[in-house]
Amino acid sequence: MKHILLALIFIHFSGILEAQKKNESFRLNIKKTTGPITIDGKGDDPAWKDTDVAKDFFMVLPMDDGPAQEPTEIRMAYDEKNFYLLATFYHSGDAKYTVESLRRDFSFGKNDNFLLFLDPFNNQTTGFSFGANAYGAQWDGTMFNGSNIDLNWDSKWVSDSSADNDKWVFEMAVPFKSVRYEEGVKEWGINFSRLDLKSSEKSSWTPVPRQFPTSSMAYNGTLVWEEAPPKPRLNFSVIPYVLGEVTQNKANNEEPEYMPKIGGDVKFSLTPSLNLDVTINPDFSQVEVDRQITNLDRFELFFPERRQFFLENGDLFANFGYPTIRPFFSRRIGLGVPIQAGARVSGNLTDSWRVGLMDIQTGSIDETGLPSQNFGVLSLQKKVFSRSSIGLMLVNKQSFNYLNESDSLRIEYPEYNRNLGVEYNLASSNNLWNGKAFVLKSFSPDDNANGITQAAHLEYQNRKWSWHVQEEWVSDDYSAEVGFIPRRGYVNFNGYLGHLFFPKDSKIVSHGPVLNSSFYFNENFRRTDNLNYILYKLEFRNRSSLNFFVSDDYVELLAPFDPTRLGKEQLEAGTKHQWNAFGWMFASKPQNLFTYTFDARFGGYYAGGNRTSLTTELGYRFQPYVSLSANLNYNHIDLPAPWNTNEFWLIGSEVDITFTNKLFFATLFQYNEQSRNFNLNSRFQWRYAPASDLFLVYTNNQMIDPFMPRDWSLTLKFTYWFNK
Repeated sequence: MKHILLALIFIHFSGILEAQKKNESFRLNIKKTTGPITIDGKGDDPAWKDTDVAKDFFMVLPMDDGPAQEPTEIRMAYDEKNFYLLATFYHSGDAKYTVESLRRDFSFGKNDNFLLFLDPFNNQTTGFSFGANAYGAQWDGTMFNGSNIDLNWDSKWVSDSSADNDKWVFEMAVPFKSVRYEEGVKEWGINFSRLDLKSSEKSSWTPVPRQFPTSSMAYNGTLVWEEAPPKPRLNFSVIPYVLGEVTQNKANNEEPEYMPKIGGDVKFSLTPSLNLDVTINPDFSQVEVDRQITNLDRFELFFPERRQFFLENGDLFANFGYPTIRPFFSRRIGLGVPIQAGARVSGNLTDSWRVGLMDIQTGSIDETGLPSQNFGVLSLQKKVFSRSSIGLMLVNKQSFNYLNESDSLRIEYPEYNRNLGVEYNLASSNNLWNGKAFVLKSFSPDDNANGITQAAHLEYQNRKWSWHVQEEWVSDDYSAEVGFIPRRGYVNFNGYLGHLFFPKDSKIVSHGPVLNSSFYFNENFRRTDNLNYILYKLEFRNRSSLNFFVSDDYVELLAPFDPTRLGKEQLEAGTKHQWNAFGWMFASKPQNLFTYTFDARFGGYYAGGNRTSLTTELGYRFQPYVSLSANLNYNHIDLPAPWNTNEFWLIGSEVDITFTNKLFFATLFQYNEQSRNFNLNSRFQWRYAPASDLFLVYTNNQMIDPFMPRDWSLTLKFTYWFNK
């Protein structure tokens, strides 16, 4: 019963906090166009004169206590094929716009920008986002969890922009078939957000409390259609690719090998809001490589999914559980193993039901004896109360066609592994209360892999106060072979309490402390480790920030561990270690052409040793065409023999050139002294037609100390989006 107590509290709060839509009175009428609209970023078509105007924006940052100082005007219209938007952004200062580059899906905080948040189903949890920076680079993504945006979603739409000394203008047209909506519905949720870095002002059409992002759908207004949007039509797309690749594995003294490949994706609208995606012989060679990090952790590190097929509506699959308790983690599929085909059905069944169903088939590997495997995932989500939901997930990994029937192969690659889970997500109508409670059960032919995990949390956040309490239990026999569970056999309690002060007439917008504590126990409730720290946060009016912290750590090792991760001697299991540390994190204001962050950590470490860690990120831009960045991480570890003193660097450097908003070149160089690895990844992309690309990608990996070439590849890939 103790493990479901918080879940009962969540349900109680959901019933109390259900309320009417917060900004229901903010309504924008959208009318059918009286004439043609040309998307040229000028907004001088006569049809715009007959539209209603959304203006009188509210300031969100630096303080949500009055009207925005920089005027904004939004107009919208539609015809049988598209809906249109014209946005005009006036400013009182010099026309010195801040943009990072012309690349699509730019970083929000580093660009003067405008964003549209659209909720066609009025469920305040899912939707679409479109926008641009001041030089016209596009932004688009799907919205989930009430405010999050997945920028990996791309769709066909057109836009243009222009700028002069007192304003910049953005104009766009989005085909109705590029979004999903319910037939006959005349009211959609909507909001508009503007970030003006010259004045350090973020503003919103509807009032949004400063502690929340402007994407918070709980604070949307309403878009009122003159007539219901046209009946959704059949949307059928075929996206084939062809590529040629040359690879060489120098570590094994292999000769260069040329490999042609063809495949592609099919997208089909089963209903206006439910999509079928099919992939055959997929290829992900153009996907950005992982950013390397220094690993001094005892447990597996998380690297995000970047492959397109797994990302659309990815929240249905990837957000079940917690970041360290995921029953499904798509990166377990197809890394080092060929994916033969896959299919996914995802989207809205009704305004309160969402579904995700995915099936992936991989091939076998003769060298290791890995059999063919099938991965199936079912996710159902039902909206309850105003913005909360109940979810169910079933994950199945099935192995078959073993190369032989030896018991050793079936032990190494079990015949199946399954997970079944239910969770409750709390989101109050005003977004002040959030939480989650879930339980998972694993099923496996191994009796020692049929365990349970359960966790829950509740958090509250207003302008001045924020707090969070959480508990987790992962049994030692819980198994999720397609999940991300870096630690098992523990009970964890953690929480934080924070407060902000808001000085008047100061360069500091807010400052205040955060107390954070996390305690781990084994399943017999014997303490094994804990982390306690106090953080003091300062946010400046120019959008720079400075944080200080002091921490206290205690660890009882549950398994042998090398504290340097350099392949040296290991500390014995059962040994106990305690230390203190302090440090800071500083980030410069994003308006500067030269930007930087500087983080530092000084203090104790395992076995009575000391560790110093220095990290900096440097950036310079020749806007809007060239962006340069460098990431440096230095670790100095002093330990008793046999480890002694160890120093190692991690260096990353990136050159990002955007010749136009359709022609890009990027090169990433990474040097990791800890893992003795050097790699280079260069990518040229030409978006010659909407959602259609030509890629040229070069990768090279080298071992250092001793220097030894490993492998390289050169790939030319061509994709085209056929749309009906």
